[in-house]
Amino acid sequence: MAKRIIYQVLPRLWGRGRFSDWDAASFDYLHSLGVDYVWYTGVPRHATGQPFVKGDPGSPYAITDWYDVNPYLADDPARRLEEFDALVTRTHAAGLRLLIDYIPNHVAPDYQGAIRHFDWCDGDWTDTRKNDWSAPETRAEMLRILRFWASRGVDGFRCDMVELVPADALGALISAVKADYPDLLFVAEVYRKENYRRYLYEVGFDLLYDKSGLYDTLRAVCCQGASARSITWNWQWLAGMQPRVLNFLENHDEQRLASPQFLGDARRSFAPLACSLLFNTAPFMLYFGQEVGEDGIEGAGGRTSIFNWCDPPELRDLYLSLHGGPDLRRPEAALLRRYRELLACAKRPAFALGGTWDLAYCNGKAPGFNPDRHFAFVRYDAREAWLVICNFSELPASMLLTIPAELRAAAAALPGGPALPALAPVTVPPFDATVLRLR
Repeated sequence: MAKRIIYQVLPRLWGRGRFSDWDAASFDYLHSLGVDYVWYTGVPRHATGQPFVKGDPGSPYAITDWYDVNPYLADDPARRLEEFDALVTRTHAAGLRLLIDYIPNHVAPDYQGAIRHFDWCDGDWTDTRKNDWSAPETRAEMLRILRFWASRGVDGFRCDMVELVPADALGALISAVKADYPDLLFVAEVYRKENYRRYLYEVGFDLLYDKSGLYDTLRAVCCQGASARSITWNWQWLAGMQPRVLNFLENHDEQRLASPQFLGDARRSFAPLACSLLFNTAPFMLYFGQEVGEDGIEGAGGRTSIFNWCDPPELRDLYLSLHGGPDLRRPEAALLRRYRELLACAKRPAFALGGTWDLAYCNGKAPGFNPDRHFAFVRYDAREAWLVICNFSELPASMLLTIPAELRAAAAALPGGPALPALAPVTVPPFDATVLRLR
């Protein structure tokens, strides 16, 4: 399967915050990034205007009506489901698929449907109430909910906090829904690495977040001085699960790359981006505005707010530039160009479907290569081979890398396979990445 790119967006922060703002220009933009799926976050109707609500309009994860959409997303609130259906039609007509959130663990305190729930919440999620999965009516209602959205053309679900819900119930639910809609994509938010295998192979999720794997690894390398060797350790631990994890550097729960709490400058994101996007065939997720340096300053703690109305300037500039307004400012435009270049690389067959060869093991003593601050790998198929070097150091690097005989033999053994050099000279700017075609 070709490399899949998922683009997460809160529709309430795109343009005027309406379904209709996802128009031809917006979809053309997603095509320019190579996007395959749009994850529209915050579609099912959530609680708002109540004393318990966090912020205004409130959290997309405190659902009050699973068979409705948020009125504020519609041009005509009385016809909001029709407008959502039109969004589905436009998304499909643009050649894209769409995901929405499925939240099995909790509902809002003012929820009035058939899901049974307790009068308490997990942690500090005081705008929610914990669902009772021991109740047969809860399990039956959850199946009706998923079938309702699938019948409206939704192509999949990002499933929230699944580790807090009985795994056997989720497995039965996925199996039952897929009996009628076999092509649905189920993406699990899983945090504990020891649960990865269970949720993929027993419960039946198609993909799951590699949050406690590659995301946490790259963040530690970038921000805490951890060794780049840990990137190797992560993929070795994942083994055969690697193609079914979802790589990302941002989402609504995590701090923005450009925020002071993370990298502080979007131009420092290319080393982790090249690794997360290009190292393997796993799908990759972008969070809207990441590609133009949205820094979360207008939110809280380095995150674009999911609780309050806000107006992130980089997102506003991006939307306006796509709809006849001023061009992006030079730094935003330069960042976007680089993202597009790397995303285009990810779609090439060698990256999307080809083999991966980690070079760290044979370059520990290579001139200029620091295995604690540099990470190097080759992606290859029968037609071409590419060398990627990620520099997690504050210093520029020049190195002479060894391309091992085993890799050269593996590439040459492919029908018409590329003949690779034994040595490759490379230079990489600080906190950047170099992508070099070997053949």
